[in-house]
Amino acid sequence: MKYGKKYAESLKSYDRTKAYDATEAMNVVLGNAKAKFDETVELHVRLGIDPRQADQQVRGVLVLPNGTGKTKKVLVIAKGERADAAQAAGADFVGAEEMIQKIQTENWFGFDVMITTPDMMGVVGRIGRILGPKGLMPNPKSGTVTMDVAKAVAEVKAGKVEYRLDKTAIIHCPIGKKSFGTEKLMENFTALMDAIIKAKPAAAKGQYVKSVTLTSTMGPGVKVAYTRG
Repeated sequence: MKYGKKYAESLKSYDRTKAYDATEAMNVVLGNAKAKFDETVELHVRLGIDPRQADQQVRGVLVLPNGTGKTKKVLVIAKGERADAAQAAGADFVGAEEMIQKIQTENWFGFDVMITTPDMMGVVGRIGRILGPKGLMPNPKSGTVTMDVAKAVAEVKAGKVEYRLDKTAIIHCPIGKKSFGTEKLMENFTALMDAIIKAKPAAAKGQYVKSVTLTSTMGPGVKVAYTRG
């Protein structure tokens, strides 16, 4: 495989066969984040479980201590007092049937997260086939179907992330920006890893955490020596 010049130089800056202490690995990642924009730092965790089994799912939400560095636009589907509460909490867009119609007829997706109240799920469900593939369908497990829409909006704005196992038994999740620096990124890293460990299914057998890797948007992956789990 051919690599770009900067990427190739990054590969030479560390030992790809070695698993580094988490802080050391983070410093390697930040040292190789040389793009002209503020690169996102991501955590990739391979778990020793079978994602095809219903009793071996790993999924949850977490407000990172230092946020993600990205301001997410929030659409709330609600009526009455709940709509007012969402507006007051800082939701970017608030509405009901008219917003669903806007998505349907105008193919509008000017938001990153949709939050709704349980009584409006029937309305939202009309466009489930559109929202689902884009990862925008509200879900009680992710805290986006709730009566407390104000709290949900506040959490998203504060840097809430959702982590979930993919088909290859890997969790991919952003933990901040290069500009955060090592200390803040490590706080986010620790919080997310702790959450993943706590989410270990009772049916999981053997080694739970198989591998941990840190990357930046444009940089190579760096292995982390992680012994818990």
